[in-house]
Amino acid sequence: MSLNSSPLRADNDADASPPDFGPDRFFNRELSWLAFNRRVMEEALNPAHPLLERLRFLSISGSNLDEFFMVRVAGLKGQQLQGIDDPSADGRSPGQQLAEIEAEVNRLVDQQQSEWQRLHRLLAAQGIVVHGAGSDAEALRAALRPYFLDQIFPILTPQVLDPAHPFPFIPNRGLGVIFDLQRKATGDTVRELVMIPASLPRFAPVPGETTSFVPIEYLIELFADLLFPGFTIRARGVFRIIRDSDIEIEEEAEDLVRLFRTAIRRRRRGRVILLELAADMPGELAAVLGDDIQGHEAIVAKLDGFVGLAALSALVEVDRPDLKFPAYSPRFPERIREHGGDCFAAIRSKDIVVHHPYESFDVVLSFLRQAAADPDVVAIKQTLYRAGNQSPVIRALIEAAEAGKSVTAVVELKARFDEEQNMLWANQLERAGVQVVYGFIEWKTHAKISMVVRREGQGYRTYCHFGTGNYHPITARIYTDLSFFTADPRAGRDAAQLFNYITGYVEPERLEMLTMSPLNMRQNICNLIDAEIVAARAGRASGLWAKMNSLVDPDIIDKLYEASMAGVPIELVVRGICCLRPGVPGLSETIRVKSVVGRFLEHSRIWAFANGALLPHQGVKLFISSADWMPRNFDRRVEYMIPIENPTVHDQILDQVLVANLIDNEQSWVLQPDGTYIRLTPDDKPFNLHHYFMNNPSLSGRGTALHKRHDVPTLAFTTRDD
Repeated sequence: MSLNSSPLRADNDADASPPDFGPDRFFNRELSWLAFNRRVMEEALNPAHPLLERLRFLSISGSNLDEFFMVRVAGLKGQQLQGIDDPSADGRSPGQQLAEIEAEVNRLVDQQQSEWQRLHRLLAAQGIVVHGAGSDAEALRAALRPYFLDQIFPILTPQVLDPAHPFPFIPNRGLGVIFDLQRKATGDTVRELVMIPASLPRFAPVPGETTSFVPIEYLIELFADLLFPGFTIRARGVFRIIRDSDIEIEEEAEDLVRLFRTAIRRRRRGRVILLELAADMPGELAAVLGDDIQGHEAIVAKLDGFVGLAALSALVEVDRPDLKFPAYSPRFPERIREHGGDCFAAIRSKDIVVHHPYESFDVVLSFLRQAAADPDVVAIKQTLYRAGNQSPVIRALIEAAEAGKSVTAVVELKARFDEEQNMLWANQLERAGVQVVYGFIEWKTHAKISMVVRREGQGYRTYCHFGTGNYHPITARIYTDLSFFTADPRAGRDAAQLFNYITGYVEPERLEMLTMSPLNMRQNICNLIDAEIVAARAGRASGLWAKMNSLVDPDIIDKLYEASMAGVPIELVVRGICCLRPGVPGLSETIRVKSVVGRFLEHSRIWAFANGALLPHQGVKLFISSADWMPRNFDRRVEYMIPIENPTVHDQILDQVLVANLIDNEQSWVLQPDGTYIRLTPDDKPFNLHHYFMNNPSLSGRGTALHKRHDVPTLAFTTRDD
C-alpha cells in the first residue's frame, strides 16, 4: 500500500436505497448555517446578557461569517467557475445557492450593522466610547497627534496607484483605505492606497481616557494631512477583502509537511470571494477596487457602519467586569481529590466523566502530566487536532519523551486554520524525541483520544481518555464537552488498534467497544436506528435522543425519516447546521429539533437509543463521540464512538446532560418545518442548562459526596405524549 494514499474502505450499505433528494426532504446546508449564525447574532440583542457579552456575540457572528466565505462560499464559487453544476441534497445548483446566500448575507449584514449602532449607543451611555464621523475631530486630533506620529505613522506605507505602480497584492482579511487626492500646487490628481498592517491594533486608545477608542481607519482619516502633505482629499473609502482560504490536498504528495507549507502560501493568495466596502465609498473608487483586486467575481457587500465586525472582540477586553458575565471558576472533580490527586487510582476504581467547562480541563492536563512524571508509565499515545498557541498538552508530551518514555503524537495538519501552529508543534515534539505521525492525506484524524500504558504488578494496564472536544485549554473554558476516562481493558485494546490504523494503516479487527469512521460508523448508527424502528412497529417502547453540532448526512436523515414514519419519537439537539426537515406530516412528524445558543458553545456529541423502554432509563444504549452526523465525519475523517456502560457515568450523561439540553427553555430555538427557528419563551418553570451546571456538581465528579448530598435538583424530561 502506498504511503501517499489512504486505505479504501467505506461504510455505505450497498443494499440501501439512496435517499430521495429535494427541498421537500432537505434544508440547504449553507442556508441552514446562515440561520445558525443569525441565532448567534441575535444573542447580541438579548437583554438578559451583559452589554459587553452582547458585543462579543456580535463579533463572533462576524468572525463566523468571515470563515463561511473563506471556505463554504469559496467552494461553491470554485464549482461555479469550473462549470460543475451538481445539485446539493435539496436540489439547488451552485449558482442558485450563491444567489440565495448573497441575498441572505445582505439581510444578515444589515441586521449586524443595525445592532452595532444600537450597541455603540449603549456602550457610550456606559462610558465606553468608540469615536467616528460624529465625534469632535479637532479635539481628537489634538489628543492623538503624538500617538499617531510615534506609533502609527512610521508603520504605514502609502502606495501611489498609477501605470508605473500597479495595484499591490492584498492579503486575506486585508483592511485598507483608498484615497483620491488633488495636489494643491498644481491641481493634479493622485490615487493612493493605505493598507493597514495586521500588527496594528484595530482601536487606538484616546490618551487619558481608559475606555475611549478610535478605530484605526478613522485615525488615518483624521491625520490624512500628515500622510499626504500638500494634498487635498477629494474622496476616500474603507474596504476589506476575504479570500478563498480552503486547502486542497494533492493525492501524490511525497512530503505532507512540505505540501502544507506550500498550500498555506497558496491560501494567502486565494481568489477574492468577498469585497466589503464602507457605504460612503464613492462609486468610482469601488469600481477601481473591483477591477484591480480581481474582485469582479466576488460578492460585494456595502456596510453602513463598521467594516470587519470580528475586530469588535478587542473592545470586549475592556476592564469592565460589571458589563460581562460573572467570572466562573470550574470545579475540580472530588473523585480525583479523594484519591490524593492520583488520576490513575481514581480511574482504576471507576470510570469518570468530566463535563467541561463546568469541571476543569486541568483534569486532562493532570492525567498527562502525571503520566509524564510517573516512572511506571512506559508509553503515551495522543491525537492532536487543535491544541492552541500555548499548549500545556504539548509540554507534557515533551517532558514525557525527555523522561525516556515512548511517546507517539498524531498531529493533524489539516485542522483548518491551525495548520501552521500544528506544524510548529510537530517540529518541537520531534526535536524532543516524540514519534510524530501525520496520519492520512485524504482524511483528517478528528478523534480525540489519549492512551497511557502503565506498568502495574506483573503486567501493564492501559488508561484512556476519550474526548468530544479538542485538547485545547482555552476552548475548554468556552465549549461544553465531555472527557471520559476509563481503564477498561477493552477500551485500551480498541484505542491501540485505532492508533495502529493511523500510524501503520493496519485496519482494526474485532473492535470490542469502539466504532470507527470511516470504517463502519454510519452503518452502525443506522443499525441502532433500525432496532428502534423494529420496536416501534412491534408496538414496543422506542425512542432516540441525540445531541450534536451538525446534522447533514442524507443517509442518516433518510433513516431518521424512516424511524419517524414508524412512530419512533425523536428528540434532536443540533446547535448549528440541520438539513433535516422536522414536523412534516407523513415524513417527520415525530421529530423535534432544537438548537441551544448561550453563554457556552454546546459542542459535545451524545446519542441515546431507547433499547426497549421509554427514555430515559438505565438500559438505554448511550454513546459519546467525536463525530457529527455529516458525510465528512463518516467518510473522510477518523472518528470514534464509544458506549457508556458505567451506571454513574451513564446517569450523568443521560439524566443530566441530555435531559438538561432537552428541557432548557431560556436559550433554546426550535426548528420549524419551513426552516425558520423560533426562540422558546420560558413558561412558569424557566430552566437554563448553563446556569444549572454552573451551580450543581456532576454525579461522576462528586465521589463519595454522591451518597451524602440530597440537595441537587433532579431533572425530568416530559415526553410530548405525556
